[in-house]
Amino acid sequence: MELARVGISSSLGIRHIPCAKAPLSWRVKNLVTRRAPDVPRLLIAHAARKAGVPVMLSRLSAKKRSKDGKWTDYGVISTRVVTTAGVGFLVDAWQNLVEMENMKYHGVGTGTNAEASADTALQTESTTILNPDSTRATGSLTESAANIFRTVGTVTFDGSGAITEHGIFSQAATGGGTLWDRSVFSAINVISGDNIQFTYDCTFTAGG
Repeated sequence: MELARVGISSSLGIRHIPCAKAPLSWRVKNLVTRRAPDVPRLLIAHAARKAGVPVMLSRLSAKKRSKDGKWTDYGVISTRVVTTAGVGFLVDAWQNLVEMENMKYHGVGTGTNAEASADTALQTESTTILNPDSTRATGSLTESAANIFRTVGTVTFDGSGAITEHGIFSQAATGGGTLWDRSVFSAINVISGDNIQFTYDCTFTAGG
């Protein structure tokens, strides 16, 4: 009896998707108006880390995908600011009163007021230009290193706007939830069909 022969083959294709840097004018404006004022604070934090003092540092990066499929990398757009309400949420989570893994929802808005630790919401959170409306993007829950929490969320738009603020929240619906971190940056303009992928990292260092 002759056995039938079965052939199996496979192939893998890799396609490079170019990602242009944000315009130089945008990068300079964001650096001067938003990032530069943070330098003294960051220097103090890094000095504290070297001295063995535990610190917590936040960092927000962004990439925009336009409706025609082109990517623009804005790099690190902010290093601000963990809120008092967010820290209170962490303490409550330690007591099992709330669930820390709920801090994964990415909200955006058009407010331009400077970040403050007393913030409990975005200044002007976007609702009707989101797809779906009034729904924050659900971020991942990962770690980029043993001491770095990371959440990546992609906000999709079905309307036009100048996005200037971002927050990490404890619920998906806009207009509520606890704000963990708020960032303000130079405007990233979007139209219907665009999306912005936000990557938020929070670094915790040990010491004593």
